[in-house]
Amino acid sequence: MCPSVSVVIPTYNRPYPLAELLEALSRQTYKPFEVIVVNDGGEPIDDVVTLYPELDIRVIDRRDNEGHVAARNAGVQAARGELIMLCDDDDLVLPCHLERMVAALEHADFAYADAEIVQYRVENDQRVPFARFLFAYEYDLEAMRTFSTYVPSGSVYRKSLHDEIGSFDPSIHNYWDWDFFLRAASVCRVARVAAATVLYAFSTDGDNMSRQLDDRRRQYLRRLCEKHGLGDLPVKNFWLLLDEPEVARRRAESEVIWDGKPIVSRFWAQKKRGNY
Repeated sequence: MCPSVSVVIPTYNRPYPLAELLEALSRQTYKPFEVIVVNDGGEPIDDVVTLYPELDIRVIDRRDNEGHVAARNAGVQAARGELIMLCDDDDLVLPCHLERMVAALEHADFAYADAEIVQYRVENDQRVPFARFLFAYEYDLEAMRTFSTYVPSGSVYRKSLHDEIGSFDPSIHNYWDWDFFLRAASVCRVARVAAATVLYAFSTDGDNMSRQLDDRRRQYLRRLCEKHGLGDLPVKNFWLLLDEPEVARRRAESEVIWDGKPIVSRFWAQKKRGNY
């Protein structure tokens, strides 16, 4: 039987977070689904994937590192499911996530969930959460043209959407998700699921805060603005963005489900037992 959902995960040399995500997917209450992991020119991941035989996993090994947007496109093209779920390799979804998202699509074509933004410290190769922030905002398409509050990880939509709007746009790079959301929302029914079933990994020393990428970001944002007629939007620090009055007014209530405990993967457990 063909899976009804295809989970598309681009990855590049992050075996421990990837293993945590596979662990999270193995706990989903909704089935069937397939997992497509696109290894974007990184080290082999067979030793991670083989630890989850109960999951229907297909690995696409790309020879070159062409970037996460191109990797997502490859994953979507290979998908067999009627529905696509996007997820970054360092983000997580709670056990009820897929079940709730599929239910939301009974009256919509595109669904996204609220999230908890999680900061981790790494102890002995295990990510341990030390801070969390509820990321829940009312859906307002016009407001989303100025401030995007869409978290792509965990979003689920009909694969046929790509027949209408095309693939993800690599030329916009950092803003591929904002571009995709605006294109999708212009042609289909969107539902926000008011439950924080996505754990979005945030690092203060990662791309989210990097000053070295500011010039590139401005270039990518300019392309996004020109494509959608958004005017001249400034590049903003993530946390400062959330304090903008227009964004703060959209904060919404959401069901918080996560117990705050880290997800321990089989890969990490086996490594620590010295079996590798």
